[in-house]
Amino acid sequence: MTITEATPALVTPEAPRRGVERHRPKAAVTPGRVLLYVVLSLGGLLMVVPFIWMILTSLKSLDEVSSFSWLPKEFHWQNYLDAFNAAPFLMYFRNSLIVVVAQTIPLLFISTAAGYALAQLPVRFKGGILTYFILLLGVPFQVLIVPLFIVVRSVPFAGGNDWLGQGGTGWINTWWALIIPFISAPLYVFLARQFFVSLPADLADAARMDGLSEIAIFFRIMAPLARPAFVTIALFNVESAWNGFIWPLVATSSEDLRPLQFGLATFAQSSSGQPQWPFLMAISTLAVLPMILLFVFGQRYFIAGLANSGIKG
Repeated sequence: MTITEATPALVTPEAPRRGVERHRPKAAVTPGRVLLYVVLSLGGLLMVVPFIWMILTSLKSLDEVSSFSWLPKEFHWQNYLDAFNAAPFLMYFRNSLIVVVAQTIPLLFISTAAGYALAQLPVRFKGGILTYFILLLGVPFQVLIVPLFIVVRSVPFAGGNDWLGQGGTGWINTWWALIIPFISAPLYVFLARQFFVSLPADLADAARMDGLSEIAIFFRIMAPLARPAFVTIALFNVESAWNGFIWPLVATSSEDLRPLQFGLATFAQSSSGQPQWPFLMAISTLAVLPMILLFVFGQRYFIAGLANSGIKG
């Protein structure tokens, strides 16, 4: 027997790992797994059916929508052009885009900075502050409309108001009324706080020992790690601002400030008293398309942000 034969072959850690990856066993097909996929497929189909019906209805004639049918007898692509010309939808789209961008950019910094402070900084009474934010999550926005309207109307030195906020209209019927009240929200502060709790505090402690300020720690260390939280908060707020209807209806009266959702009311009734469903569905398809594309491109970070923003701490 030679030394080579007596000495066992050395197995490096990479060798079995490569073997495992090469011969990874497939998941067994069980009745439970089959049932799970069937239920998920049916659930996904139920989610997609309303969008399919919306698109197909937008291609029908006005006479066809009086009776139910899935496929139109003839595809009326002209419905999109006619619907778009029925109202100043370019202006509505522009207004919605302005509101979305002007709300989302400051909201990302304010909400995430507040969440970082509640998660990583020695803030006094931060347990009570967090409880306050959680309680605010249960308050519906409809309850806040009247108080918010009074606050916006009573802004000092705005809209002809004096220093006490009396005598004028304040921010009513201005861009400020559509933007400033929504640059932060309890939900987004809570989501940011939950995400920052999941990050190790040693990162911030090491940066403090190196002499970095809290602002530098947030922007240079924590913010890059919190990219999923930023995307999650941005997606939530973009969807909310894009679909806003009640508050713009209360706070504005000028057509130049009205967002996209007001354009949909153009087809709610016609001279016959019936909704113009093909035109309404055509504009609805164009309105929902940006939200679908935004979620498709950001879903990876969105899911990671929700997964890392669970109940911790």
